[in-house]
Amino acid sequence: MLSQVYRSGFQPFHQRLLPWVQSTALSRSRAADRIQPSTIRHVRSWSNIPFITVPLSRAHGKSFAHRSELKHAKRIVVKLGSAVVTRGDECGLALGRLASIVEQVSVLQNQGREMMLVTSGAVAFGKQRLRHEILLSQSVRQALHSGQNQLKEMAIPVLEARACAAAGQSGLMALYEAMFTQYSICAAQILVTNLDFHDEQKRRNLNGTLHELLRMNIVPIVNTNDAVVPPAEPNSDLQGVNVISVKDNDSLAARLAVEMKTDLLIVLSDVEGLFDSPPGSDDAKLIDIFYPGDQQSVTFGTKSRVGMGGMEAKVKAALWALQGGTSVVIANGTHPKVSGHVITDIVEGKKVGTFFSEVKPAGPTVEQQGEMARSGGRMLATLEPEQRAEIIYHLADLLTDQRDEILLANKKDMEEAEGRLAAPLLKRLSLSTSKLNSLAIGLRQIAASSQDSVGRVLRRTRIAKNLELEQVTVPIGVLLVIFESRPDCLPQVAALAIASGNGLLLKGGKEATHSNRILHLLAQEALSIHGVKEAIQLVNTREEVEDLCRLDKMIDLIIPRGSSQLVRDIQKAAKGIPVMGHSEGICHMYVDSEASVDKITRLVRDSKCEYPAACNALETLLIHRDLLRTPLFDQIIDMLRVEQVKIHAGPKFASYLTFSPSEVKSLRTEYGDLELCIEVVDSVQEAIDHIHKYGSSHTDVIVTENEKTAEFFLQHVDSACVFWNASTRFSDGYRFGLGAEVGISTSRIHARGPVGLEGLLTTKWLLRGQDHVVSDFSEHGSLKYLHENLPVPQRNTN
Repeated sequence: MLSQVYRSGFQPFHQRLLPWVQSTALSRSRAADRIQPSTIRHVRSWSNIPFITVPLSRAHGKSFAHRSELKHAKRIVVKLGSAVVTRGDECGLALGRLASIVEQVSVLQNQGREMMLVTSGAVAFGKQRLRHEILLSQSVRQALHSGQNQLKEMAIPVLEARACAAAGQSGLMALYEAMFTQYSICAAQILVTNLDFHDEQKRRNLNGTLHELLRMNIVPIVNTNDAVVPPAEPNSDLQGVNVISVKDNDSLAARLAVEMKTDLLIVLSDVEGLFDSPPGSDDAKLIDIFYPGDQQSVTFGTKSRVGMGGMEAKVKAALWALQGGTSVVIANGTHPKVSGHVITDIVEGKKVGTFFSEVKPAGPTVEQQGEMARSGGRMLATLEPEQRAEIIYHLADLLTDQRDEILLANKKDMEEAEGRLAAPLLKRLSLSTSKLNSLAIGLRQIAASSQDSVGRVLRRTRIAKNLELEQVTVPIGVLLVIFESRPDCLPQVAALAIASGNGLLLKGGKEATHSNRILHLLAQEALSIHGVKEAIQLVNTREEVEDLCRLDKMIDLIIPRGSSQLVRDIQKAAKGIPVMGHSEGICHMYVDSEASVDKITRLVRDSKCEYPAACNALETLLIHRDLLRTPLFDQIIDMLRVEQVKIHAGPKFASYLTFSPSEVKSLRTEYGDLELCIEVVDSVQEAIDHIHKYGSSHTDVIVTENEKTAEFFLQHVDSACVFWNASTRFSDGYRFGLGAEVGISTSRIHARGPVGLEGLLTTKWLLRGQDHVVSDFSEHGSLKYLHENLPVPQRNTN
């Protein structure tokens, strides 16, 4: 068989596979000695995908209700459609794609799961072999008859599918076996027909064989016996659990999944999942979760380029399997960007493809919430400025009027978080009367400053006579704000979104569930006074942050509020959506040789100790070398000891000390606690170089009485906020007079530093003309460009 494959153009690949095939017997003997799947295994890493193996168990009977539960699936069937397995020319297999799928199945098998494959591909593999044999025989005959070296154009007859299947089965299985051997996994082939399920004795035999293979940790590879299978019949079945027929691999996979009581059926095709109308049509939308009874809302298109069934057959088979207690996901197995991890992503519960569920959520899906935020935000933007301000004033009043209810909800969160959250996070989670009062004051500032924020004219230009251009401010669109352990963030961000006319999706941490729920209800109550309640949505579903970051059609800007790790994860996960924020708050304070003794201890204490968990807290103190072993330096150290601040010595600082504190592990560290790095520098320039190398461009301070040195520092430090003789803690929207902030941005595009109302606006251009056309301004046209700057209406600053 392998010689036939070599001649058909796969020689380089199969030459690499030949040692695999030769080692199959050895790998089988090893597999018999392996630990059983129910045993906890160590961490394994295949290729670049690490996984921790865990014991898996689940009583079969009901399908999983949510994607997040799929990680508990133990027995899994993966169905590979013809479009996944075959190449675009339909002759031969997509070897790279197939190898990736085998790797993912092997990873899951070695986690202790029981994997089964239902695969197409025998017809395509056989077609390639038979075409080659026909061409070879024709060329030989032509050469004999013509006596010439040049061959005439040869016609290849239409090949019968059953013959192709018979010729391709052995080659397909040899390929699978060679690939699985690379992961020390055995595979076994089972060919079935409809009769094997309807004949009771054959059905019991099949069931027993599959169970025995799974017990021995072997991956069964199942396919319809296309060499003898009868032609497909009309869709007269699939109406109940006991009457499904095996007409194609979709129905085979469903029948096998229910027969073997599997937890999950993954159906891979050449489309992303199930759409509400044929994929490629203008209004087609991917259906995230499909429920029984939703078939009426779906319009099915034609079937794929190869294979027996189309999407309608897949949906019918999936619903049949779901009715039998097996969860189903239909996803794309051909896309080069996702096929390398599509199976493992599904099992991890990520939002991939269409998930079939029998449990409808109580509230709207996150996609529906995104649409509501979009439409609500557009209505919000059309309100008069006074109406938006009135909503914010009302929300500020509710924060004080409903104080007792808010603090009671927050108390529940604090009690549930006790012992689970670190002290800095607990402090962020806590609400108090003073915090609520400060929030109300900040909201009123936002309301007062928002009067002419949306629709403000920034520039006016007379292009030509009766042709005037304006640039005006408009909302960005829909904001997604993700925040951890900070319920006070919700009303702040809500007020800024209202003032700027933006729709808002909020995703808070589960540790603040009770607090976030009541604060969101108050925000919607305030919005209701002008009929725009839906402009702000709180995501309460089990959506993972990574899944939310993929909603590029619904979200225009993501704003993370939380730990540096959260921000980094979101920046990594966001695909096509800009992220506003900073991944770290490594703030520096440089104490110059001409610093004031009276100022320095106050500034260091306030910057480090007032709220060490904040992103604008001091993390690295740079001290001029001339100040070492001076009374000023001793005062700083004594103050830090009194405040119980743990000191980490930088390399240069440690070299000056006989008995130094613990040397810092990294000069690029955000402690978020009562810890501080101290380092020594020789000059203001060295301090600036250190900040640029180890800082995060957040907030940096110089303490000096020399104005020239201070101005040099202010002009040369490239950070969002640079201060002279002021605490790092002033880097805050409320303290800047912005009323509140959605976060602090260290990016260089759009907004930088504390981002308030102005940072949530963009612009659009309005051109008003009277039958103007560009051709009138050509060389021989009747009009000339004027480009005159016109006065801009004065902004209301009251």
